[in-house]
Amino acid sequence: MTDKPPQGQPDEAMLDLLIKQVTEGLSPPEQRELDVMDSATASAALLEFERAAAAATLAGSAAREALPPALAQRLAALADEHFASVSGAGDGQRVLDLGAARAAHATRIASPPAANRNSAYGWIAAAACLLLAIFGWVRQPSRSVAPVARTAAPPAAIMPPIEKPMAEPSAAEQRAALLANSDTLKVALRATKDPAAAGVTGDVVWDPATQHGFIHFSGLAANDPAVHQYQLWIFDGARDKRYPVDGGVFDVPASAREVVIPIRAALMVHKPAAFAVTVEKPGGAVVSSREHVVALGAAG
Repeated sequence: MTDKPPQGQPDEAMLDLLIKQVTEGLSPPEQRELDVMDSATASAALLEFERAAAAATLAGSAAREALPPALAQRLAALADEHFASVSGAGDGQRVLDLGAARAAHATRIASPPAANRNSAYGWIAAAACLLLAIFGWVRQPSRSVAPVARTAAPPAAIMPPIEKPMAEPSAAEQRAALLANSDTLKVALRATKDPAAAGVTGDVVWDPATQHGFIHFSGLAANDPAVHQYQLWIFDGARDKRYPVDGGVFDVPASAREVVIPIRAALMVHKPAAFAVTVEKPGGAVVSSREHVVALGAAG
């Protein structure tokens, strides 16, 4: 079964009728068969075949000799090789037959000229014209394809350089910044007679405006958080001295010779009067018994 040709191109049946029409004419039934086919396609194809046939006639009328067999076979083979993939095997030979028929007809009605060695070239031109006519049809695109609009790729967005987040200042650096402020309160801490306070030195840095500060210790013994922790107490001159403000619990690592600990005051400190560090149970105490005070310091 022959594949249906692309729209606008003659199929095998139409091609046979058109070739016969331009070579020997059609019978009434054949003409009616052609009339019911695609008239636009048939008319356009017929016009091209007539032009090619006319060229073949002119070329053939100038020659007494038939197309050399070897050349005829070569042309037919080339045509069939092409038509086998786009239309149907054997179309190439029918094209050559068309040229031969028209040339023979012209020879019968015209006085034959003397034979010469150029006769074969006329056949070559005739066959070439017919092949080009058919090739033009089978190579026509089946439908028009709208051009694809080409849009320029948008320029790559210029991304601002990603800034690495600044590392948070260490506790020591923040303490140094507080010391640079003239309103910061600095209180020296002295060791008590408690055995855990041996060799302890330190200080407290406190900013009343921001309620923020640090404890700085050197020589404070390391603690086991599962056994006990250190706790800071802030005595506020505006409160009862029996209930100092909890400044938070902290630990001293075993390898640390010096520590800087942020102060986490549980309440607002209005008038910082003194600071004390005690040893408490894990988690700290709400109210310290003050049995193990390791450091003390009074403000101004």
